[in-house]
Amino acid sequence: MSQTITIGVTDLSFHRIAASLVANTLKAMGFKVKRIYAHHEKNFDNLKAGTTDMLASAWLPSSHGGYKAEVQKTVPLIDLGLHYEPYALWGVPNYVPAEAVSEIADLLKPEVVEKMKSDIQGINAGAGITRFSIKMMDAYGLNNAGYEFHTGTEEACFGAFENAIENKEWVIVPLWKPHFLHHKYDIRELKEPKGLLGVVDKAVLLLREDKKPMFTEEQLATLDALHFDNEIIAALDYKVSREGKEIDTVTQEWLNSGK
Repeated sequence: MSQTITIGVTDLSFHRIAASLVANTLKAMGFKVKRIYAHHEKNFDNLKAGTTDMLASAWLPSSHGGYKAEVQKTVPLIDLGLHYEPYALWGVPNYVPAEAVSEIADLLKPEVVEKMKSDIQGINAGAGITRFSIKMMDAYGLNNAGYEFHTGTEEACFGAFENAIENKEWVIVPLWKPHFLHHKYDIRELKEPKGLLGVVDKAVLLLREDKKPMFTEEQLATLDALHFDNEIIAALDYKVSREGKEIDTVTQEWLNSGK
């Protein structure tokens, strides 16, 4: 009888892509796979409680290092694979002139304040990009300049950006790579010399060490050899999030391609 592996998935589109790639790999090994979708903190809480056996994907060390450390107070964890190398950013559409806006401090220029949308729409409160962005609002005096940062849903953030693009408005998007928006739009990253957006992370699969006996060494080696990159994840994410294709079919096709 097939064993069941439960994967905790941070419920954002690009995390769902990585988890689908892992799930299809596990199915090929003969496992049954259950996926539990939750926000960032809850996903790590589930891993700590043993509700899930593994987590896709953890961004280490910047975004999720603190969450991982909390889990490891209860159970050791094993890092597997290199799903991609994510990093947080603030960006603007490339039609916003670089000579006007090339770094965060430029947002304070009176002529930029006048043209830039004052609302900066983020995602959920537990995300690394949200924590980083809140610090930036204070550190750069953006609140005092009239900008407002809001948390919200994934679609609220991305929809606000796409609507602004459609109207050729000047807009700031708190984002990261990989993401499907980069697959379609030319987004210029703003320089952030204070280092508040963290470093380039490594996105990995976390496995509870007490679940290691479920796998052979060969299976663990296969999971550890799963290496994608930001562009691959963004392209697959776009097919699912904006072209409406079925996620496990999209990821299986990519795995079958042998790329």
